[in-house]
Amino acid sequence: MPGPRIAVLTGAGISTGAGIPDFRGPAGVWTLNPERMHLLDIDAFMSDREVRVAGWLDWRDHPAWTSSPSIAHRALARLADAGRLDVVLTQNFDGLHQAGGLPESQVVEMHGTLRTTSCMRCGNRVKTADIVAGLVAHPDPACATCGGILKPDIVYFGEALPADAIDRAVEAAEKCDVFIAIGTTLSVYPVASLAGLAVESGADLIIVNAEPTDYDRYAGEVIREPIDLAVPALVDRYVG
Repeated sequence: MPGPRIAVLTGAGISTGAGIPDFRGPAGVWTLNPERMHLLDIDAFMSDREVRVAGWLDWRDHPAWTSSPSIAHRALARLADAGRLDVVLTQNFDGLHQAGGLPESQVVEMHGTLRTTSCMRCGNRVKTADIVAGLVAHPDPACATCGGILKPDIVYFGEALPADAIDRAVEAAEKCDVFIAIGTTLSVYPVASLAGLAVESGADLIIVNAEPTDYDRYAGEVIREPIDLAVPALVDRYVG
C-alpha cells in the first residue's frame, strides 16, 4: 500500500538549529527588539530612506548568508527522497530547505525569499547577494534599469502573500493525509489557517513546537521535544 500523503509547514523554529534566530520566541528578534518590526513595514520602507538604509544593513548582516541546513532540514529531504513528501510550505526565507537537499519544486516559500531582490517599479529581478555586496557605495540601492526602489523578495507587513503560493498551499492542505507543522507558532495568518484547513479536510495534524499554539487542541499529536530530535524521529516513522 502507498504511504500517506504528507504536507509539512515550517516556521522559524526549524532554522534556529542552523543559527538563525526566530522572531516571536522568548529570545526572538522582535521580542528583544520590537522596533525592528518597523523595518519590515512596506509603507515605511517605500516612503522613508532611513528605513531602507537600516533595513538593507539588517539583510546584509542576516545569518542566512552563512548558515547551513540543520538536522531537521536534512531529515525532510530524506522524507522527499523516499517519495513520502508532497510539499514543504515554509514561512522562512533563508533557502535552507533547498540547501538541505529538497528540490525547488517541493518547496513553497509562503513569505518569499532573501535570495532575490526586485525593483518595485519595473519588476526587474537580481541576486540579493550582489546588492548587499555594493551597500557601501549604494546604501539605498536603486534599480539599474529604471532607478526604482529595490526590495528583497520577502513579503513585508502590508503586502499580500504570493497568490500562486497560497493556491498551492491550500491544495496541499486539502489533499494531504498528514499535515505536520514544525517550529511555527501558527499565529501568522493566512498561513496558520492551513493547519485548520487540513484537519477540516480529514488530515491528521502533528505539531512540533516548543511552545503551545492555538491549534494544539486540533492535533492528533503535539511534540515538545527539540526539533532536531523530533523531526528525524518523525521521518523514521514514514521511511523506516
